[in-house]
Amino acid sequence: MSIADLQTRSSGLLLHPSSLPGPYGIGDIGPAAAAWVDFVAATGCRMWQILPLGPTGYGDSPYQCFSSFAGNPYLVSPDLLLQDGLVSDEDLAAYPRLPAERVDYGAVIPAKLALLDRAFDRFGDAAPALRDEYRSFADAERRWLDDFAVFMTLKDLHGGAPWISWERPLRLHDPEAIADLRRRHADAVGRHVFRQWVFHRQWAILRQHAAAAGVAIIGDIPFFVAGDSADVWANRHLFQLDAEGNPSVIAGVPPDLFSDTGQRWGNPLYNWERHEADGYTWWVDRIAATLSQVDILRIDHFRAFVNYWEIPGGAPTAEVGRWMDGPGEAVFTAVRSALGTLPIIAEDLGELDPRVPALRDKLGLPGMKVLQFAFDGDLTHPFLPHNYPPTCVVYTGTHDNNTVKGWWNSAPPEERRFARDYLGVDENDPVEAFLEGVWSSVALLAIAPIQDALRLGAEGRMNSPGTTSGNWQWRLAADALTTPVRDHIHDLNRRYGR
Repeated sequence: MSIADLQTRSSGLLLHPSSLPGPYGIGDIGPAAAAWVDFVAATGCRMWQILPLGPTGYGDSPYQCFSSFAGNPYLVSPDLLLQDGLVSDEDLAAYPRLPAERVDYGAVIPAKLALLDRAFDRFGDAAPALRDEYRSFADAERRWLDDFAVFMTLKDLHGGAPWISWERPLRLHDPEAIADLRRRHADAVGRHVFRQWVFHRQWAILRQHAAAAGVAIIGDIPFFVAGDSADVWANRHLFQLDAEGNPSVIAGVPPDLFSDTGQRWGNPLYNWERHEADGYTWWVDRIAATLSQVDILRIDHFRAFVNYWEIPGGAPTAEVGRWMDGPGEAVFTAVRSALGTLPIIAEDLGELDPRVPALRDKLGLPGMKVLQFAFDGDLTHPFLPHNYPPTCVVYTGTHDNNTVKGWWNSAPPEERRFARDYLGVDENDPVEAFLEGVWSSVALLAIAPIQDALRLGAEGRMNSPGTTSGNWQWRLAADALTTPVRDHIHDLNRRYGR
């Protein structure tokens, strides 16, 4: 797939692999994912959108990962491990019985890692071709993999504590201390390399299946990275940190109508002068790595390339801060020089500096529209379908929204009244009008979370921004993808030329 896929009228479904059904407590990238791809293809959709694939950390959020380059080992398929001879039927029979309705991360994480450790212990007896593939992967990905494997080993040794609390030589990435760690804990480091090889191997198989089915994968890259990550620990010079590694300034958004104190995200901010001096190499590598896994890339919080809210590192809220200019076009100039013109979607939601859409348009990137946000009574609202430019991606809702049915059941009466009049909503099935509104629009790409196609209410919500628990847990029921659901989406695509 290429940039041409963002220039052809098409549609897609949003679902993260963790939400897929299966017997292991969390969705994975094995047979159920392949079946999902087949379902997407059968609906006539050409796109499958996912969230970031990195190893989740604080709050189990895929937007707070331990690495921008690594994969999430919790998404590894036990069935594919069995197929490769890395675990046995007895190992899978011993896997604990976990809830199927929602992801219980507290139970899933130790169960999945114990199984991966069992696979690592068996790896010495694996087929020579697998061992050769492992060595080739470790050599090819050394640029990020070595630091990541050491970082995760150190987190294990410190009971999961963030790197800023480690002993000073390890905290500051002292070469001698790191070399000594590698010698003393070679087996532990190797386990993390192995987990990454397994993830990348399985994901490559799934991506090949998607390509054969004619389904492009839309990936996601957060603008900021987690402070407790291998990205920051191994590249401190690229972030605004003090001599001991503490962030001097952090990311967030200022107070607004939704929050009197703003949002204090806590991510460290980039040292853009150092990135510029380095030719934005880290960004080039990061985008290249993500595009080696997906076909199209959505950049979250695109506005920060223009300006971002800078909060003092010790501030308890986001009330005190200032807007700072981002690097603008320079990052994309470096990326395009190294990688060519790329299929990128700009997440340009929220109150924006006028320079944000100007940069988006100068770069020729499609922006985003979310139909749920359109009904404040203003007919000039840019999220109403009659105001869309063709070069945009429109959603019924995103992973951060309530489902359409959940929104309808909780929205203010005046917004429901506007939506009813504008879309011709049938109160017995409000979702249908939203799907019709998105699919019939001039937007080149129309996307809906699968929860909307299934008419789920608030119980199907994936994430509630500003909360730190109960998110990222939703799972698809094993019998949810029925023939009527498939046929309904297929009919939308047929009627509206997608």
